[in-house]
Amino acid sequence: MSATRTQVYFTEEQRRQLDALARREGKTLAAVVREAVDAYVAHAPPDVEVALDETFGSIPDLEVPARGEWDRGYG
Repeated sequence: MSATRTQVYFTEEQRRQLDALARREGKTLAAVVREAVDAYVAHAPPDVEVALDETFGSIPDLEVPARGEWDRGYG
């Protein structure tokens, strides 16, 4: 695994909790922090522009009503 050294400052309470978690799980502090970052990034909201680019044209047979029918007062 290639890694980049990064300096991060934690509060005393954060560091205490991270150290305790690392001890309980038998991991290094770095491993616990990397896992936490991976979990956070996995749940980040998607980039809207990327999502639109990736899905553009994915429903080529979609029928869209004519603009004149948009405001017909349905519902």
